[in-house]
Amino acid sequence: MSETFLPFCRPQISPEDIAAVTAVLNSGWITTGAKTAALEAAFCELTGARHAVAMASATAALHLYLIAKGIGPGAEVVTPSLTWVSTINLITLLGAKPVYVDVDRDNLMTTADAIERAITPRTRLIIPVHFAGAPLDLDPIRALAAARGIALLEDTAHALGAHYKSIPVGRGADSIFSLQAIKNVTAAEGGVLVTDDDELAAKLRRLRFHGLGVDAYDRATQGRNPQAEVIEPGFKYNLPDMCSALALSQLARLDRINARRAELAARYHELLRDLPQVQPLLAPTWPHRHAWHLFVVRVPERDTFIEAMKAQGIGCGIHFRAVHQQKYYRELNAGAQPPLPNTEWNSARICSLPLFPDMSDADIERVVHAMRTVLATR
Repeated sequence: MSETFLPFCRPQISPEDIAAVTAVLNSGWITTGAKTAALEAAFCELTGARHAVAMASATAALHLYLIAKGIGPGAEVVTPSLTWVSTINLITLLGAKPVYVDVDRDNLMTTADAIERAITPRTRLIIPVHFAGAPLDLDPIRALAAARGIALLEDTAHALGAHYKSIPVGRGADSIFSLQAIKNVTAAEGGVLVTDDDELAAKLRRLRFHGLGVDAYDRATQGRNPQAEVIEPGFKYNLPDMCSALALSQLARLDRINARRAELAARYHELLRDLPQVQPLLAPTWPHRHAWHLFVVRVPERDTFIEAMKAQGIGCGIHFRAVHQQKYYRELNAGAQPPLPNTEWNSARICSLPLFPDMSDADIERVVHAMRTVLATR
């Protein structure tokens, strides 16, 4: 390889980002404080939600949400299998049962009809997934959840800045965003749950910091309120200001980040038109604004393809291998898992191509040239 390796993703860290984190390091207060509070306020402004609760990861936010909703033994949670394993792991660890729904073959998102078929008297929660930066068809899913009286949590980890029918994703429903390293906006690690539920938000704030009745950060004294008491047992899931400062700095240029991602995705589509072996995801048919978190294609012999691309100096990803086909869950549900044809077809073929805002158009051309080389030799 004569060229530098092109990774699947690289976070865009600007001088302003570095200055923001440095300012926190020099401030004398580096854990959860004013910057985390400012990040939460920014998420409320972005989404239109009443509350935003920042945590150490989106997984941490999901864990506390499941606890707050009483998800445990006897409960069922309806969710796609084509998702990141943390969702299924947490449902299982709490003693509840994940009930998988299939996804659309070409946009990889589930539907209200599929969810309705999976609902039983034990269903306590629905977790649909906005995929690769595209929004779900939300109206029928929200209407179904409301009609059945079932809690709805939108997995918006991929969808920061996406819109559904001109409405920002995250408005009007409980939603969890990820700030992990490969996301459009990163805190290195982190997550934010948005909600309009006052009681839920208060409970999550307690649970994220040991169950104390107040946060560790007191805005007036920059110290702990001496009267803080444990209201209920909690966890250590707070997000430090060092992380929040990075995310807050990046959030200020979210529109530019997503616009560049859209330009790169358009160039991929243009160059891949005459490669019939490669099938990009299709855009949703409902009105939307795509956040272009990932550029996902389906290719034959995916694992071999990824290794061959690596030999060409190109990194690729997999989002995702179906959870029900992973070793633990495959053995747990042996012989009892109904088929999920679209999920399983895609799980064997999906491949995420490099996509990050600092890529050049020439980088896109290099990726597609490598794909042509790899596919021509197979």
